[in-house]
Amino acid sequence: MLHKTKGIVLNYIKYSDTSIIAKVYTEAFGLQSYIINSVRSAKAKNKIALFQPLTLLDMVVYHKNNHGLQRISEMRCAEPYFSIPFDIHKTSISIFLSELLLKTLKEESDNQELFDFLFHSLHALDKIEKNVLNFHVSFMLRYSFYLGFFPQETKSVWENSLYKPSAEIITYLENCMKYTYFESFSSTNVHRREALDIVIAFYKNQIESFGDMHSIGVLREVLE
Repeated sequence: MLHKTKGIVLNYIKYSDTSIIAKVYTEAFGLQSYIINSVRSAKAKNKIALFQPLTLLDMVVYHKNNHGLQRISEMRCAEPYFSIPFDIHKTSISIFLSELLLKTLKEESDNQELFDFLFHSLHALDKIEKNVLNFHVSFMLRYSFYLGFFPQETKSVWENSLYKPSAEIITYLENCMKYTYFESFSSTNVHRREALDIVIAFYKNQIESFGDMHSIGVLREVLE
């Protein structure tokens, strides 16, 4: 049976000479893996561009419950990005976020609130101008709510961690939780670096399989 759904591309791997397998977080079915044939062939008309990380898709898909690989009947870009592909800061943040989502999105069922949050957040990243450098920390703190471990008090973020933040870092974390993506507040490279270390440690304490973030080195190099 065919179903219409929006989706957020997380990544893809090559499969045979011309095909790929893409992980997509969908509005209707949660996390799914799709096999797309001939997308890397000379006649594919650049369709591979639709599967860059965090691309927002409108899709018509075939769906079978408890079936490992699904198939896509139709697809198009739902909302093109106007700044993320051309802004090195935003591009680096998007790579970091795609790795984060791959580590944490597991449900193979719909979750409308979570999907709406992710869709809105990616729109915000594309649109914001003044608060870009704080986005990834703010996102991680907000995202934790949908994963079930949002800190009711700021101290919950670091109380089980080896990191003991200064008063300035505590204020920075509070601002990340308090202000919207579009509201600016002062921060330094030191604030962002230490706060990110604290929030990643917070995730590791909550998710046993979280592991290391491999994209963090590039993110730090670009943002600093």
